[in-house]
Amino acid sequence: MSAPIAESPAALARLPDEELLERLQRETFRFFWEGAHPVSGLAPDRCTTREAPHDDLVAIGGSGFGIMALVVAVERGWVSREAALERLRRMLDVLGRATCYHGAFPHFMNGRTGATIPFGRKDDGGDLVETSFLCMGLLCARQYFDRDTPEERSLRQRMTGLWEEVEWDWYTQGGRKLLYWHWSPNNGWAMDHEIHGWNECLITYVLAASSPRHPVEPLVYHRGFAAGRDFLNGKSYQDIELPLGMPYGGPLFFAHYSFCGLDPRGLADRYADYWEQNVRHVRIHHAYCAANPRGHRGYGPACWGLTASDDPDGYAAHDPAHDNGTISPTAALSSFPYAPRESMQALRHFLTEHGERIWGRYGFTDAFCESRHWYADTFLAIDQGPIVVMIENHRTGLPWRLFMSAPEVLSGLRALGFSSPHLDGAPTARAAAASGRGGPAPSPRRAGAGSAPDRTGPGPGPERAGPTPG
Repeated sequence: MSAPIAESPAALARLPDEELLERLQRETFRFFWEGAHPVSGLAPDRCTTREAPHDDLVAIGGSGFGIMALVVAVERGWVSREAALERLRRMLDVLGRATCYHGAFPHFMNGRTGATIPFGRKDDGGDLVETSFLCMGLLCARQYFDRDTPEERSLRQRMTGLWEEVEWDWYTQGGRKLLYWHWSPNNGWAMDHEIHGWNECLITYVLAASSPRHPVEPLVYHRGFAAGRDFLNGKSYQDIELPLGMPYGGPLFFAHYSFCGLDPRGLADRYADYWEQNVRHVRIHHAYCAANPRGHRGYGPACWGLTASDDPDGYAAHDPAHDNGTISPTAALSSFPYAPRESMQALRHFLTEHGERIWGRYGFTDAFCESRHWYADTFLAIDQGPIVVMIENHRTGLPWRLFMSAPEVLSGLRALGFSSPHLDGAPTARAAAASGRGGPAPSPRRAGAGSAPDRTGPGPGPERAGPTPG
């Protein structure tokens, strides 16, 4: 990669829109390229503005977003295809020998050995939601690296193997009509975290229905995700009606994480039009910050964006119903597809008004709170990744096209009753595999280094138009 840019934040703010977005994406991508784990190339959970992490901890979900950002980097020429393939090989080497839990990966693991690093005392096993973000990235990369060369064929086969080995049906806890977030060989189902909507977990249910080897039946989605207490809404906030979600819609990462890959343009089911859902969610947040009913210092039409991030008291999920004055740049910047004018205003405001207090070696730091004169000195994988990916979706739609070209995903969406322009005339997964289109045929084992079996054994019982899809 080229050397970091030397322009000041104020100079960046004077660039034309497209050039500014290019610089923002490229500098943010450095978190996943220069800041990656030195052995595996997977993403650290976080680092500071001054130094790299002192341990080997890597984040599975953040690495999934990082893989999607890597695809963007190749397409835009920031790194060569050959360098990206070498990086992917290193990632897959460690993922292939990592401890998994009925195919699912833990939230954190050791980037050198693949050993699990517990997220909490009982959260020391599989994390199905983080695994879904990883699989989303793997499928995007598999669809992108499509050349008929030995190296790319091998990497595609290995990525397919990791995805197909996830036992989504295991995480129904014996056939219940919903998915569970965690399972551990030490603690079983003790976390008892049912995955209900509306939140960031739509991708988890879509992938669970899409799995070629371990799918869940559609009723799991309808009785699980769509039956959550905070799923249907229909009320208005800031004079904007919200189809789904908790009051005000919740933190903005709900509109980002699943939709790094899932194309919301024209995506609908019996519950909602997901483009409308996300646009309205973003508009509510923007209108709330512009009105600033709690009188937080700095809030306004150009300074908005509430989501989960670091804050002066630690880490929390922020939204209009849970607002302590913390603005997270990723919230507005990852919303470019839904509110391009307002997101651009925020981007230029962040650069001109806050400058080097929130701009560093990997783009914008995680958050700031003017009311308490606090500025984060951290970069987080799950916040940096969506900036790169969602801005690319705004600019070209590449990540959306790639993910929605995976025949398994299209079959899963069909099974759940979704409609999408991507489904019109698209072949089923079975037909695509038979014809050799849309990804490799199912592979019974991981290829390459470490076709490691699951080592857990059996567990105990119990006004914004989007670009046209294409």
